[in-house]
Amino acid sequence: MSLSPSEKRKRRVGLRLPTATVNVLKNPEAEAVAALPKQLEKLEVSNTFKIDLKDEDLKPFEELGSGNGGTVNKILHVPTNTIMARKVIHVEANATVRKQILRELQILHDCNNEYIIGFYGSYINEGDLFICMEYMDLGSLDSIYRKIGPIKEPILADITLSVLRGLIYLHETHKIIHRDIKPSNILVNSQGEIKLADFGVSGQLVNSVANTFVGTSHYMAPERIQGGKYSVQSDVWSLGISLMELAIGKFPFPPEGIVLPIFDLLQYIVNEPVPPLPADQFSEEFQDFCNKCLIKDPHKRPNFKYLVKHKFVLKAEDDKVDMKAWAEDVADKIKKSKE
Repeated sequence: MSLSPSEKRKRRVGLRLPTATVNVLKNPEAEAVAALPKQLEKLEVSNTFKIDLKDEDLKPFEELGSGNGGTVNKILHVPTNTIMARKVIHVEANATVRKQILRELQILHDCNNEYIIGFYGSYINEGDLFICMEYMDLGSLDSIYRKIGPIKEPILADITLSVLRGLIYLHETHKIIHRDIKPSNILVNSQGEIKLADFGVSGQLVNSVANTFVGTSHYMAPERIQGGKYSVQSDVWSLGISLMELAIGKFPFPPEGIVLPIFDLLQYIVNEPVPPLPADQFSEEFQDFCNKCLIKDPHKRPNFKYLVKHKFVLKAEDDKVDMKAWAEDVADKIKKSKE
């Protein structure tokens, strides 16, 4: 569909979706979707950095990743010479996904925390929703460990502290559970800052077997695999699995040398013991932290406030690891691997 110049100018932050993209049905879910355009109107760009986002002002560079939530590209906002990460989501999706999109935008708009990815704004173009976020130049912990190998325990302790602070902020300030903790959603920049991303859309997957068990289901807690309710303790399980993966350089389930199809792997996670960390390679504090995160019974699994006072995390506060120096070392190793 071709647009007139005036219509194109309206495709910017805070303006409504074209009515043609909304399918209004007479039921509560459809009514919530129909309200999406008006709710989008109320969203403004972060007060810390206001930008009038227009598609024609954004120059794409490279794809940073893709998944259930959409595709993410590195872009340049030409008028301000600002590098951003832009997630592209098709809003012709069903009603449930549209509500998830709205929820993520609302959360991003309201968040103001050093451990949560920054939000520049959003806009609609050609039926797609574009969300512009802070660009983290070293990428995700997933991509980092796959390029340079397992991450050392002192660094993991500092990462854990940052992640817990971000999760506590989300839960206490916005009553939000992240729902998709995994190494690819923990981002790093060249200053050594650790920030959480991708909560909301990609975390709240459509409630069907076909869509729920795609891509990141192996980070789900046993109670979620079995269809139980999500809780803070579910995020705690995902954090424990993620830390083990980063520490040993591979996903910890199942034991070495065994490859399982996804549904068999999920059954294994639910029914079999958690593989322990090698005792001769890691401190007792780190082993105990992971063991507590990976207690099968969610009622016995600790919450964020307990974990942030764990010896493993308190040690990170005392040691004051130079995360910027680590980030510089990571950048150097990645650069050399490309030469």
